[in-house]
Amino acid sequence: MAKVNLLDTLPKTVRPVVERSQVSAEDRLLSWKLDKEYFDGTRQQGLGGYYYDGRWKSVVKRFKEYYELNSESKVLDVGCAKGFLIHDFLEEIPGITVAGIDISEYALSNATDKAKPHICMANAKELPFPDKYFDLVISINSLHNILELEEVKNALREIERVSRRHKYISIGAYSNGEEKNKLDKWAVVATTYLHCDEWEKMFREVGYTGDYWWFKP
Repeated sequence: MAKVNLLDTLPKTVRPVVERSQVSAEDRLLSWKLDKEYFDGTRQQGLGGYYYDGRWKSVVKRFKEYYELNSESKVLDVGCAKGFLIHDFLEEIPGITVAGIDISEYALSNATDKAKPHICMANAKELPFPDKYFDLVISINSLHNILELEEVKNALREIERVSRRHKYISIGAYSNGEEKNKLDKWAVVATTYLHCDEWEKMFREVGYTGDYWWFKP
């Protein structure tokens, strides 16, 4: 298990954190549906428009090199949304076996044509795959959304169960009061974000042995 940043090529957000703290109760309720408003509505409602722009290509290259992936590898994306990461894995590594799960029907129905055959609706706390099936299981900025603490623990156990080799997650965390305050203001659908030390303690508790990185707005 290692703390490693494989997401450093992603563009950084330029939106002030304070904007998210001004979300109305109505917008917050809409966000929790994980429907059109969350993905393609306003910034107050969620992502403010989540469209394919190729930003994950460089991340896929990083995963490919770091975990030595090839056409015989099997990769799962937990919380795949519209399948952009899946799409780019298929582009970068022809012949690779990929799968993605998400709880948003809207996101799955608006996935790229290349990704759609490889993704399905399922919950991270109960993955519909056999034990030790994937060479790499990924979950990027997803597990802290919607799931309560015990459900996150279950999801981590499930990620461990279906992986026969590598795991990589990015999850909401803070190191001090200022960072926690930013997360509190940022969060629209985030329900479980902890101090970095608490996450690492939980990893040991549930037997998570994969790599990880912190999401901090």
